[in-house]
Amino acid sequence: MYLGLIAALGAVAASSKPSRSATPRPARLTQSGQTGVPQAWVPAWMQPPALNRPLQIIHGISLGDSGPAIHRYRDLGLGGVVCNVSFDLYLQSADYWKAFVQAVRSYRAAGMRVWIYDEHGYPSGSAGGLVLKQHPECEATELVYDPSLSDPFVVRPAYEFTHASNNYHAARRYINLIDDRAVASFIHLTHEAYRRHIGADFARMVDAVFTDEPSLIAVNLGAIPEPARRNVPVVDPIDPSVKPLPAVPWSYDIADRYRERFGESLVPHRRSLFVGDTPEDRKVRQQYWSLIADLVSERYFGAIQKWCAHAGIASSGHTLWEEALMHHPALEGNGLKALGRMDIPGLDTLSSDPEAVANGSWMTAALPSSAAMLNGRRRVMTEVSDFSEKMGGRGPASLADMCATAAWQAAWGVTDFTLYYSPDDRSADDYRAYCQYVGRLNAVLKPAKLDPDLLLYYPVRDLWAEYRPVAEPLSLQSQPPRAQRIVGSFMRLGQTLQRTQIPFALIDHEQLAAATVAADGTLVRGGHRFRALVLPEDVELPAPAAKVVDRFRRKGGRVLRDGEAGVHLSPAALVSAAKPPYRLTPASELIALGRFTRAGRRVLLVVNTSSKAYEGRLTVGGSEPWTWMDPATGALGAAPVGGGGQLHLALGPRQALVYVSPPASAGAPNPG
Repeated sequence: MYLGLIAALGAVAASSKPSRSATPRPARLTQSGQTGVPQAWVPAWMQPPALNRPLQIIHGISLGDSGPAIHRYRDLGLGGVVCNVSFDLYLQSADYWKAFVQAVRSYRAAGMRVWIYDEHGYPSGSAGGLVLKQHPECEATELVYDPSLSDPFVVRPAYEFTHASNNYHAARRYINLIDDRAVASFIHLTHEAYRRHIGADFARMVDAVFTDEPSLIAVNLGAIPEPARRNVPVVDPIDPSVKPLPAVPWSYDIADRYRERFGESLVPHRRSLFVGDTPEDRKVRQQYWSLIADLVSERYFGAIQKWCAHAGIASSGHTLWEEALMHHPALEGNGLKALGRMDIPGLDTLSSDPEAVANGSWMTAALPSSAAMLNGRRRVMTEVSDFSEKMGGRGPASLADMCATAAWQAAWGVTDFTLYYSPDDRSADDYRAYCQYVGRLNAVLKPAKLDPDLLLYYPVRDLWAEYRPVAEPLSLQSQPPRAQRIVGSFMRLGQTLQRTQIPFALIDHEQLAAATVAADGTLVRGGHRFRALVLPEDVELPAPAAKVVDRFRRKGGRVLRDGEAGVHLSPAALVSAAKPPYRLTPASELIALGRFTRAGRRVLLVVNTSSKAYEGRLTVGGSEPWTWMDPATGALGAAPVGGGGQLHLALGPRQALVYVSPPASAGAPNPG
């Protein structure tokens, strides 16, 4: 069978080079599989199955319209849909439930996948307002600080000046994520309803549930642009008399949980949550936000994950403002921990400008990728669109930009692509080409294992101690100097690592404390081995994490600290100290590198996010030829390794290529 498939591909010369054009070319595979890719990889590369293709996000299914939609989406090359029961009479109409269930069964019968989108718009958690209609006591609350009052502490609903009243879907009051009663009601009204209506074969019909931008709410993110705001429905009127004040999230039992964990009352120390620079102030803040992080992780993300596990499906979704580190304490306590409670952690990519994404979104991708790795998982989801381009009058995105954006995300480990691209914005041929492109990336990379060997410390614990709530929209400039140094160092280090083609994962203090040090000197977590750890400036490791780092260092692990002795790690110094096994010559900040292993082979995804072509060399070691694979055309060919263990690299604008090494026994040992 495989030989027939290979023959169908046609033949190209073994020494041929990948084309810089978008013109499809035939592919070649050596029958031995020793210098080409294994024959078992070929069918999914030739014709990607639905499992590897993107899912279209749709929000409306009416009686009788599923047939034409299924035909259209299959014809466009999609693998399935992320869908929900109609927003009209949300969760309450027998007719709309009938239409939804009929559509789900029709999609599955057509060989397509189905995910459930868990909300009427976003942010997730409200069940379209039904939770608060039935349980008004479950509304998000905040403790605010008003020093002009004799008693400066007031508990009030968290609505005005929050994401609940400033988003692109609806101004609507929101539930309290750290209130277990609120989340139980949300799951009962939403998840249980889907399972009840679909029936006993729910787990065969549905693959996953997608939760969208849940957060603690109690922080001012600023207003959305006025032209857009005018078009946002106001479900719950905004009270103009409410005063903007510094706030922290609150719940009915937060004081009890604080006393239970730390053996002291929070009430006398409430002022420390807002102001104060003493060690005691920092201790109170650190304790408080560590509790908040645990409650968010367990009561919202963990509750959904447990329900999904019991139902036989996966939990997925993404958080809010992933790209803004200083916002993480206020929005979910610990972004890495929250995402770690998803079976398929995800990100939100609102832009399809590859250069903009590469320059500004590395942390957005690093968080879910790292959450998956540290917890021994592989799949990572993206909700991707050209929203920014369309809002800014620069859209829709081109096919080349869409593909380069997809490849950049795949380099970070993304496997599940959910689309807010509109098929009506581009030709059917372009949509098919995009879906085929994603399917080919997944054909090679989804079964592969991410293989970074460097960790960057995620300093959320330090930010807990420093975070000062403010009345105005939260900004880094409003925070203490130490917080600014930590965030600045962390963001600079991550950007430098990406721009110098050094794949990495993030790790926080809890995951670091739980890691082990192997006999070979590597730091092991989630089945992954790491040889270097980079610490941002001014971070202080808690004792359990510090002990692991000390053992790692004594075993020969590389531990790099930014800002040591007042000296920041320059790009050259970071590269020299990190000793990356793959080096690009000449250097380019717009080339992204994904590093994987599969079946005893090294797999690299090299992505040119630039609008200009690149030509150079990539050091890979050894002398045996690799195989290049072009996801845009399906072509494959031999990639000779020249002197110094270097591959010749020629990438057109926005082009990405996969490179596969020979088997370990035939090539150089895995460097690094």
